[in-house]
Amino acid sequence: MRVGIDIAPLAQTRAGTSRHVRGLLGELGGRADLELVGLSAGSSGGRVATLRRDALWYPFRLGSASAGLDVLHCTTFRAPLHPRAPLVVTVHDLAVLRHPEAFPRWHRSSGRVALRTAMRVADAIVAVSGFTRDELVALLHVPVERIRVVPNGVDPVFAPDGPRAEGDYVLAVGTLEPRKNLGAAVEAARLAGVELRVAGAAGWGGVTTGSWIGEPDDAELASLMRGARCLVYPSLYEGFGVPIVEAMACGTPVVTSRGGATEEVSGGAAVLVDPRDPASVAEGIAEASRRREELSSAGRARAAQFTWRRSADLVESLWRELAT
Repeated sequence: MRVGIDIAPLAQTRAGTSRHVRGLLGELGGRADLELVGLSAGSSGGRVATLRRDALWYPFRLGSASAGLDVLHCTTFRAPLHPRAPLVVTVHDLAVLRHPEAFPRWHRSSGRVALRTAMRVADAIVAVSGFTRDELVALLHVPVERIRVVPNGVDPVFAPDGPRAEGDYVLAVGTLEPRKNLGAAVEAARLAGVELRVAGAAGWGGVTTGSWIGEPDDAELASLMRGARCLVYPSLYEGFGVPIVEAMACGTPVVTSRGGATEEVSGGAAVLVDPRDPASVAEGIAEASRRREELSSAGRARAAQFTWRRSADLVESLWRELAT
């Protein structure tokens, strides 16, 4: 079976979409009777390259490139208008519909059209959580039988054993963008009287914080997680929330938003708070400190349920169904 996979996210980001692609490729590469063909638009830098990728490569050129494949898997919601092979599309979240104000103008305007088009064209849709599946049904009226839930996994570097960053601090992880709600984390840390360190890529929307330490590599991020009093993840909207399970895998207590995908993914092993109330988040930090041993154990058990092998098995099974 010959499967084309959109690997463009690997050159665009190190966040959730990139982790999804990298994790699946790591598990699916070398499997019997499975040839993976990476497909990418090429250069990823700059506004012109972004416009060319979104306006030409995805809708038109990727369709031509899919000729001769048994399956084409687009790993974000952008997909060709006329694929020449059965099409799978992964949807990580519907933030572009729920929170369009949180995105740059081009992504906001083109993304909504691309998402709706991909949902019409796709033969099957992968949602990274039950929450995202339900959003697809509610907002885009996608028949639930066309959707498969395939959770993200945890990379091996995120484990309890290993170097720990020094200091007494809480950690927030996420791209500097409005929906990550980092302002609430800053205020909550102030109320709790503890240092905050923010790790993630520079983003958009004018989000800045004096607590930002840049975008560490995964080994450095794991060290920061192990050393933190807790992970503070008060995002306003997520389709999954990869840092939650990464922190849990490191044995770090998690404080995250009540409701939606963050509550689903944490699975009862985190302190849930109102993300719009910094006082609630601060109380969550204090509770995580009191319950550290309990939350660490529960979090490790929860994170162990998210493996890339399980995710890859689910994806391969779907590919083989479509290829027959």
